[in-house]
Parts: sequence; C-alpha cells; structure tokens
Amino acid sequence: MENTDRSYEKDLEKMSPFEIKNKLIELAKGDTKKSTATFLNAGRGNPNWISTYPREAFFLLGQFAMAECRKVSDNKVGIAGIPSSVGIAERFEEFLSKHKHDNGVELLRGTRDYIVGKYGVDPDKLVHEWAEGVIGDQYPTPDRILKSVELVVRDYLRQEMGGGDDMSTYDLFATEGGTAGMCYAFDSLQENKLLKRGDKIALMVPIFTPYIEIPELARFGFDVVNINASKVQHDGYHTWQYPMSEIDKLRDPTVKMVCLVNPSNPPSYTLAPEVLDRMVDIVKNDNPGLMIITDDVYGTFVRDFKSLMYRLPYNTMCVYSFSKYFGATGWRLAVTAINQKNIFDEKIAKLSDAEKKELQQRYQSLTMDVPGMKFIDRMVADSRLVALNHTAGLSTPQQIQMLLFASFSLLDDGSYKREMQSTITNRLNALWQTTGFTLLVDPLRAGYYSEIDIMVWAKKFYGDDFATYLSKNYEPLDFVLRLAKETSVVLLNGDGFDGPAWSVRASLANLNEEDYLKIGTAVRKILDSYHDAYKSQSAK
Repeated sequence: MENTDRSYEKDLEKMSPFEIKNKLIELAKGDTKKSTATFLNAGRGNPNWISTYPREAFFLLGQFAMAECRKVSDNKVGIAGIPSSVGIAERFEEFLSKHKHDNGVELLRGTRDYIVGKYGVDPDKLVHEWAEGVIGDQYPTPDRILKSVELVVRDYLRQEMGGGDDMSTYDLFATEGGTAGMCYAFDSLQENKLLKRGDKIALMVPIFTPYIEIPELARFGFDVVNINASKVQHDGYHTWQYPMSEIDKLRDPTVKMVCLVNPSNPPSYTLAPEVLDRMVDIVKNDNPGLMIITDDVYGTFVRDFKSLMYRLPYNTMCVYSFSKYFGATGWRLAVTAINQKNIFDEKIAKLSDAEKKELQQRYQSLTMDVPGMKFIDRMVADSRLVALNHTAGLSTPQQIQMLLFASFSLLDDGSYKREMQSTITNRLNALWQTTGFTLLVDPLRAGYYSEIDIMVWAKKFYGDDFATYLSKNYEPLDFVLRLAKETSVVLLNGDGFDGPAWSVRASLANLNEEDYLKIGTAVRKILDSYHDAYKSQSAK
C-alpha cells in the first residue's frame, strides 16, 4: 500500500469537501473503467426518492389553470389570456369533479377546504391565487410570500418543528432553497448593522460547510468560536452531542450570534433536551441579546423533533428547506421564519442615530416609515439590492409546489413520515452492518447522514500504536481518496465540516439499501489495508 503525495493532500484539504468531491468522483469513475467495480457516490445529500402526490396535484392544478387562461382568449398560434377571478372557485369544483379519479385531486380539494375552513379565505380569491401562481403570469404578490402559501407553511412548520400549541405568528420569506435563505440572512444582518466585520459569532460544529466558509469571507471576517460536539461515552463512542462546557461558551455576551444545523450535518443528531434547556437558560440569564440561526432541514427525520424556533422564538431565525423530505432539491424551495416579536427588529430599533440615518437612506425608496420596516422585509429588499424590490420573491410556481408539499404533510395520517424515517434507518443499518463497527441505538439520531470517525475504529480494532502510525504516516484526506480510487466509493471528508480529522461522511439518502452494504464493506477494506501496511512495516 503506497503512501500518496502528502503535500498534494494537504493542499486539497484547504478546499470545501463539496469541491474535493469532484476529484473523488474522477478517481472513482476511473477505477470502474479498469475493473468490475460499481461506482457508488454517497457524497451529496440529494435524495433518490420523490414525493408523488403533491407533484401530481401541482400538474393537475396546472391543467385547470391553462383551461382558465384559454377561457379568456385562445389564439391558435399559442397565445391565451390570464385567469379571471369571477366564479373561478365554482369552475374549480367542477374541474375537480370531472377529474375525481385522477391522482392529486384529493390533495387539491383537501388543501382548499383546509384553508377556507380554517382561515375563512374567500374561495374565489384563493383559487385565483393558485391559478395565477401555477402558471406564473404575475410577479409574486406579496413579494415575501403568497398569502395562502404563508398560512399553510406556518401550520406545517408548527407541526413538523415541534410547535405544539404555540400559536404565535411567524412571518415567512420564501427563498430559492435553504442556501439562499442563509445568504440573505448573513447579508441583511450585516447591512442592518446587527453584525459588523470582526464581530464574534459561534458555530455549533460539525456543521454544513457554508456556515464555516461564509464567516471567513473578507466582507464578514467574523471572529468565530466553535461549539464542539465532542461528547463521548465512557467507552470512547461518539454521541455527537455538546458537553455543557462547550454550550457555556455562549454565555459570553460578546458572542452576538450562533449558527447551528439541527439535526446536525454531518453527524445527523438532534440537540439533546438538556442542551436545549441549557441554551434557554443562557439566553434568559447571561446572553439575552444572542441571535440564533437554526437550519432545520432534517427535523422531519427525527421523532418528536423540537426546534429552537419554538424554544427560543424571540431570538431565533429558522431556515427550513423542503428539498430533502420531499425529494425536491431541484425545486429550490425553502422559507426563512421569524416570529413577529423578535430580537432582530428590537436591535434595529436600538441602533445609533447615525446608523438609523444610513438605513433611512438605504430603504427610503420603499417606504415612508423605514424605522417601522420589519427585518424580514429588509431581507426581501436586500435580496434584490433594494432597488429591485418590486421584482423580489420566489417564483410563484415554486411557491405553489411548496404549498402542496406542506398541505400534503398536514393532511397525511403520518404514513409518509413513517416510511421516510424507516427508509433512512434501514440504509443506515445496512451501512454499519458490513463495517464490523458498532452502531449504538440513539433516539436523537436522524440518520440522514452518518459520520464515521475512522480513528476511533482504528484504535478499537488494532490499538493505539496503529492509530499513531496512521496519523503519523498519512493525511486524513488519504482515506477518502484511497476509498474512491480503490473501491469506486465516494464519501466526503468529515474534517471539511469541522468534524474529527479522520472522520468521513456518508449520505444515506441517494443510494439503495444494498449499495450501503457495499459501502460498509469498502470502508472496512480500506481500514484493513492501512493495517496490512502497518504490519509489513512493523515486521521490517
């Protein structure tokens, strides 16, 4: 087993794991051309499933909307009018009756009845918003999010993020995936003087790499404090939870913001109840000005999930994406949620006169009451450099699909969630089954990803001397490079997420269960090959 060029590996380690992935894919595919190996890419979290009923409802709604357009005018060269609101609800009911056996009709009817029945929305206005939304003939109005979409997605978040009987109102901003929500949040926090270059922020690591890389940009240059999920059991197994000593770093009032992914990425564990309680205590008693961004995209894969948006609603901005749960990464669907009573608006109100004057100049083209402009509406404006605020907002067809994803979950009896969670769990068990490693039972595990600390298993199988040899003679990145080259399996390096140096991340979303059996075998094979090299050197 030859050692690869360590200087090359050190240079490669400076890159994002998502960029390193391209090199790994190249190595893995190159090997398959020379052998009978099967290329298996468990690097990205793109699901290999889709949620069908909400999509069928979307396309059926599109048929109705097109028929409405043609009722207004229908030019034989392919030009039609735009939907009329007069009597459209009655025509929609006739359409649903005509298509009563089509997939999607039950969800459309159920969604309409849910909104009209719960919120008393005028049926004509509702159906007209849907018809125009699905064909995309108008700018998004309101630009932050369509009215009916906000009503349903609010209820969806309350149900899925552990809101329980919390009936406080959240304002939502529909964005082009969770990544856009992240970018808009960092941008507007700085533009509105809530964070300044060099300010101290905390990251709960390991974490999705953009949260690591954005603060390092010259524009932000934040002073980053890592809150490490370094807790281990007495026998050395990772729990991927946060010791109280780490959480207590947030007591420092100079820490202005903390970012977390919950459940975590890559370990894929939700915050333990005692960690949530500790954070509540810290905000209450030591750092009431702490701003929190929680990215909760994987919350639906955990039973009884509880988001910080409902434990600390005043301090928390939630970014939620529909991409993973519904198999919709290509749709780019997400929302940023902020409670109507929130710390962001309060901090803006307490800015200095000079800062307020600067913000007055920034937003005065949009409103005569700049001081009364909510932070979330400033995010919308900032997303289009203010000047193009009138064209802001997520495209209306995207919003209609998001509405249908959310209402499907609200109207479902839980079957979809149970199937999703079972699928992920079975794949996770298959991965670990063939490694020979021990996967501990943990109700806090989401399992969408699995982070494997190779050094832990090196010590458990072959002892401390071998582990020392491994770290002395190889760069941590060598493992995933060798895995790709020799077994055609692509995993990401965990240290790119600020995880343990010798950890690797496997996505449990994008391959079939039998593939994870092969990946587990491949991981063990590479570890054993290092041990073979160690034995050969020791024999000499």
